[in-house]
Amino acid sequence: MLNLSSTINVLSNHRSIRKFTEAPVGDDLLCKIIAAGQAAASSSFLQGVTIMRVTDPNKRAAFKEITGGQAYVETAPEFLVFCADLSRPMRCCATHGGTPYEGLTEHFIIATVDVALCAQNVAVAAESVGLGICYIGAIRNDAARSAELLDLPQQVYPVFGMCIGWPDQDPEVKPRLPLTVMLKEDSYGIDGEAEAIAIYDEEMRNYYATRSANIKIQGWSEQMAGLLGKESRLHMRPFLEGKGFLKR
Repeated sequence: MLNLSSTINVLSNHRSIRKFTEAPVGDDLLCKIIAAGQAAASSSFLQGVTIMRVTDPNKRAAFKEITGGQAYVETAPEFLVFCADLSRPMRCCATHGGTPYEGLTEHFIIATVDVALCAQNVAVAAESVGLGICYIGAIRNDAARSAELLDLPQQVYPVFGMCIGWPDQDPEVKPRLPLTVMLKEDSYGIDGEAEAIAIYDEEMRNYYATRSANIKIQGWSEQMAGLLGKESRLHMRPFLEGKGFLKR
């Protein structure tokens, strides 16, 4: 019988934690966790990531406001903002006599992917020692203000935040889409997908109806209608262009 590794168990049991104890994470442990994030794969070894540790209470309060009042952004023992950073490699390019090309969509993709890979390593490292995490995409509700709070230069943008701390809750694991829907072989097809999603929708309705907090009755596909059936954060394109991204 197959025995899953401890790493697979950690990954499979991820939950977003939104209530933390007051116990500190500790600088040494935090640095080890972030170092694990640095060890993630990096396209072309760009390492296009800067992590901002936010400790200033006034800035924490401002981020709480930006994120629509998410209290844990202000109260979690640690709040990190993961930034895609082309500024540093561009400075290095100039140092060696090169003229960096600005605004390339490919470079934007590379840096953004680097951020996602690094952050997920941080998340897994944190959860592996019993910490809890919660990604905070809502810092992009006002990306310009988030960038201003952190004094981010051109060619750097805030992708998402992350709360880290010792869990003070034990939420249920949220079911994911069936592998038969997500995993395809050789050719993209949708045979049987609607039926599988319908079964999954029922599983999600049961999960939402019986979980310990924020109870609701909704399937996954209904959520997608709400998510993709409206415009969202239209300010992001002009903000990114203003920061020097996505010009060509």
